[in-house]
Amino acid sequence: MQLYLRLAWRNIWRHRRRTIIIVLAMSLTLALMMFYDGLMYGFTDVIYGNAVKVLGGNIQVHAEGYRAQANSTPLLPLADAQAVIKTAEANPLTLAATQRINTGGLVTSREGAFAVRITGVEPESELKVNIIGQYVKAGRNLTSSDGDNILIGKGLADAMNVQVGDRITLVGRSQHEQMRQRTMTVVGIFDLGMADIEKQTVYLSLGEAQSLFNLGGQSTEVAVFMTQIGQEAAVIKSMKSSLPGYEIESFEANYPDMASAINTKGGVMNIFSIIIIAIAGVGILNLLLMAVYERTREIGMLGAMGFKPRQISLLFILEGTMIGLVGVAVGIVIGLVINGALMKVGLDFASFSTVTSYMALIKDRVYPTWGIEKLLMRASMVAIISALAAVIPAIEAGRREPAEALHFV
Repeated sequence: MQLYLRLAWRNIWRHRRRTIIIVLAMSLTLALMMFYDGLMYGFTDVIYGNAVKVLGGNIQVHAEGYRAQANSTPLLPLADAQAVIKTAEANPLTLAATQRINTGGLVTSREGAFAVRITGVEPESELKVNIIGQYVKAGRNLTSSDGDNILIGKGLADAMNVQVGDRITLVGRSQHEQMRQRTMTVVGIFDLGMADIEKQTVYLSLGEAQSLFNLGGQSTEVAVFMTQIGQEAAVIKSMKSSLPGYEIESFEANYPDMASAINTKGGVMNIFSIIIIAIAGVGILNLLLMAVYERTREIGMLGAMGFKPRQISLLFILEGTMIGLVGVAVGIVIGLVINGALMKVGLDFASFSTVTSYMALIKDRVYPTWGIEKLLMRASMVAIISALAAVIPAIEAGRREPAEALHFV
């Protein structure tokens, strides 16, 4: 085998310029895929990461039985919310864990009644992880000492025709299904640039929600915020071993549409990458087919020396594979250099924030990752397609009769 490898390595550099062109095609293809992967993971962290923060964290912990009644957002108090928080924060992947009360209800004004999700939060604890409090554009954010104050979104404020300082009526059900009503003062209006999301949820201080729904000192949910999307499974596994009797789920269970969007995005790129690499593989096919005709006498000489057709075919397959491996090595270096540079400066997509609604969640520069999340799969695809592209030339070379090949001019 060592002889074949040495011959194959020598042969791919006999036409240096042609080989370099194919290697560059393969390497740039891999580097661009690494760049795309890094950028998409950066987008995922920014767009979906911010969406997860708005919708309630990467992981939600509820009392046992919550999932069976999830559609009605039941007020099932946690047995020991502080124990849940301590367990979550003990994991190094956790950024923060906060108590919440979540239920459904109505807010009413002169313009009518609007169905909303009522969320009681710890404002100071959530400020560093939930972008709602970071984008209060009118008035102020909630504080833990707030009583009958409420924070609403701009989309809802516009629909209700209310401003900071106006009074609205909040209606919800308590733990025992009793209707609870309270007149609240709009203390702040947040603006995410996404009217649909802004209409969905209103925020109270946790203490006010406990008072309104007769949940003295209790909460119905612990929201766990993490540094990066995709780490939820590991944290959930560690939490479940320490917290029996709780339902611990990632955002994928509560917001399946978002999880589907993330997976679809990755699937589309996988298909696209195969097409791109296959196009580059045509270059290898062309290179090796030309080599078969240019090296006809050499093939005949190898046959005359005792090389069997399958051994000659193997030689050409090794040449194609080596070209692919060289392309992989160069591509990895180029990809790491590009992503490494962009990780420091980031990419400014602020001007695109109004293109689509979800782009409004880009509140800062997008910083790509190294792009190595799918590197093994991408590199394997390059090497395999390179080897497959060499199959037809290899078969053609193996079919040459030594006697005829030696007299080829």
